[in-house]
Amino acid sequence: FRVTLCVSIGIVFFATYCPQPSEQYGTRASFGLSANIDTSRWSATVTSPPGDMVALSVCSAPDAPIGHYTLTLGRSGRIEFVLLFNPWCPGDAVYMDNEQNLAEYVLSQDGIIFRGSYKHPISTPWNFGQFESGILDICLRILDMNPKCLKNPGKDCSGRRNPIYVSRVLSAMVNCNDDKGVLLGKWTDGYEGGVSPMFWRGSVEILRNWDTQACQPVRYGQCWVFAAVACSISRALGIPCRVVTNYHSAHDSNSDLVIERYINENGEPIQSREMIWNYHCWVENWMTRPDLKSDFNGWQASDPTPQEKSEGVYCCGPIPVRAIKEGELVFKYDAPFVFAEVNADVITIMKKKDGNTSKVTSTAVVGQKISTKSVDSDAREDITHLYKYPEGSDEEREAFKKANHQNKLLQQQENEGLHITIKVSSEMRKGCDFDVFAVVTNNTQREKKCRLVFGSCAMSYNGFLGKNCGFKDLLNVELSPGEERRVPLRLNYSKYGVLLTEDNLIRLAVLLMDYSTGETTLVVRNIVLDNPEIKVRILGEPKENRKLAAEITLKNPLPEPLENCCFSIEGANLTAGTVISERLGSSVGPGEDAKVKIYFTPTHSGLRKLVVDFDSSKLCHVKGYRNVIIGK
Repeated sequence: FRVTLCVSIGIVFFATYCPQPSEQYGTRASFGLSANIDTSRWSATVTSPPGDMVALSVCSAPDAPIGHYTLTLGRSGRIEFVLLFNPWCPGDAVYMDNEQNLAEYVLSQDGIIFRGSYKHPISTPWNFGQFESGILDICLRILDMNPKCLKNPGKDCSGRRNPIYVSRVLSAMVNCNDDKGVLLGKWTDGYEGGVSPMFWRGSVEILRNWDTQACQPVRYGQCWVFAAVACSISRALGIPCRVVTNYHSAHDSNSDLVIERYINENGEPIQSREMIWNYHCWVENWMTRPDLKSDFNGWQASDPTPQEKSEGVYCCGPIPVRAIKEGELVFKYDAPFVFAEVNADVITIMKKKDGNTSKVTSTAVVGQKISTKSVDSDAREDITHLYKYPEGSDEEREAFKKANHQNKLLQQQENEGLHITIKVSSEMRKGCDFDVFAVVTNNTQREKKCRLVFGSCAMSYNGFLGKNCGFKDLLNVELSPGEERRVPLRLNYSKYGVLLTEDNLIRLAVLLMDYSTGETTLVVRNIVLDNPEIKVRILGEPKENRKLAAEITLKNPLPEPLENCCFSIEGANLTAGTVISERLGSSVGPGEDAKVKIYFTPTHSGLRKLVVDFDSSKLCHVKGYRNVIIGK
């Protein structure tokens, strides 16, 4: 940092941090004026010509702990400031040598988080808002409330020189399972006492709620909310950060890298602790890893969603993404859990009525389309190659050997005798009736006689299953050699509409039993139903401090009216860090438009993202956004 002060030459400076500053912990530094700045330590030099006023340049040590500092000059001079990680500084552990990446991963206050399914990724806008008023102080308070700080403030403050330590603390503090953390997670049984995780449009309201409610957890969050809040805090503290989505993400609770899932004789899943989430979000933080080889510098995966304990606390990471790719599972932190999320083997077992079990052939693959927002674009960037080598490659096999992943190494080729796929139409919208198809092909030279069970049920993104949306059981499906059979299943809104969760997900499953061989094959596909598009039109010339209007429209796609309709908007430097809402005074009939005009005043120029949410009785928390260029 740089300051201009009126001082006496020959003064000694004291930079102190934390309630009990100590040179031992690196939270107190004393230094005098020198001829030149020394960027490797705390130093100061005169930068002005002789005169009544003296301009000084003061440089902090690149490994100084982050936080609130007091700079004392002699007996009277006293300046308070906040020191952050500096990714522009080559000596800092979070140094990133790319201006476009710095603009995206540190400076950008909004972004895109990917949800939906791996066949149909859906962009969800998010207002990170790390530079909104008061947010930095809240982020530093989160560090101060962590149990390590409460137990030993000096040691904890000293640890804040290290982004590895800070990332791990944040991973624990964004959830409240062991501490006075920010968010309480909830995935089942409604959201009484709080709001649905789908309610949130950004991190600012969440962080302010935690701060004003005496550090009581904000209710409620799910994985993308945990990840987004962690991203906001990391960027506020100067750590380059991005939100990552892993489709078909495995939750391995016993570190054996295998997910065992069970079904009954109708192909319906039996709930177990080990599950495959339709998607799961975490963050990656950019830093060096001096505790490991230099090959493992760069992006580090860190997961604030409370799933499994790490060293007795609900946190995960940071672990180098490169370590996951190479199968280096002894590296810190939590490599086996993250490796399993993208590489676990899936074994399907049928539990029969008589108590016996049998193995079912399945094509399930975890770790699909690992995604993040592209730099300078709202497009999806596929980063699967950073976590995994190409399937079947020598490098993949070598990584499995290092990880001692025996199941993958011994995995046999899929039985090509009878082939099953699930086909769906290109557009499946909530409110419509539509068909899905089980396609069975007989690739053998013999006639086949089979039983085919085709079922569907509502599901949550984390794998919890709801009630049946449609079911078909064909006891005698006959297939000639080479024949293909398409079996349709009709999904009617009148049935699935009341069963859908806010995730709009339906699980399709086809179970095929070959009578001649006794073999059973299961194919599963999760489909996501599209919500209607929110259209946003900006009225007026977009300029700093000039009132604008957003005309927002949504067409009701349902065959029933929408009640209690409400539009809400927010955006970094657009809505002054607040949420602006407009409620409709009447219901919106089938096919009719819900339409409002909401006024806001942007405070800064540049490319900004206006995030929109629509909520109603039957259509909940539909998201949309509009990029707006604000002139000076």
